[in-house]
Amino acid sequence: MSGQENLDSVGDHINASETAWSFKGAVPKTFIDHVQRSVPFYHEGHDLVCKISDFFVHDGSVCYELGAATGALTGKLARHSKHQHVRWIGIDREEDMIRQAQTDIGSRAGVELIVDDINIHPYEKSDFIVAYYTIQFVPPRLRQELINIIYERLNWGGGFILFEKVRAPDARFQDMMQTLYTDFKLDQKFTPAEIMAKAKSLKGVLEPFSTQGNLDLLGRAGFKDVMTVFKHICFEGFLAIK
Repeated sequence: MSGQENLDSVGDHINASETAWSFKGAVPKTFIDHVQRSVPFYHEGHDLVCKISDFFVHDGSVCYELGAATGALTGKLARHSKHQHVRWIGIDREEDMIRQAQTDIGSRAGVELIVDDINIHPYEKSDFIVAYYTIQFVPPRLRQELINIIYERLNWGGGFILFEKVRAPDARFQDMMQTLYTDFKLDQKFTPAEIMAKAKSLKGVLEPFSTQGNLDLLGRAGFKDVMTVFKHICFEGFLAIK
């Protein structure tokens, strides 16, 4: 079979083959439709991040979104902020995503959209950094170093928001959470075939850690003040303050 013949629909006019989920190509055009059906309270999480940003962003702040995708959150943060001369920098390694973000956001003052690898980007000192369902796609072998860099580049008192899909603490809970999440996707009108195709496409691409695993990453990087600010089934948001 050719690669094209191996492609399966995962919903929202997105096709992917096993172990080969990608954010390239046509994915950006329907990405928001797909992700809001796939992640519970996706937009409500954006609203929460915006409200938390008020505690950290000041006139002249430099702020980052890592894995900005189509820029929905970066643009919303920029619109939400009432401070002057704030730089909102959205970074994504996929040029197709950044191109879509530029189309969606336009030439809004204070917003910078950059095609780059978040693992090697030369970050400026920052007051606020967001990784909204992004770190889970970073290979585990690179994850700790990235969190270390985030901690180092934050100003003292700066905030880091980390939203992730998380694994449950043991097999019984994992089975329960996975069943509940599958029920959620069925309620969102994904077909069983689409759910299975998506799961297969994400093998080796999306590698969630447990709640404790994420807390350990943050702690080893130097974060002492960490709390959960969002939790629903297998999705969790953390706020870490340097």
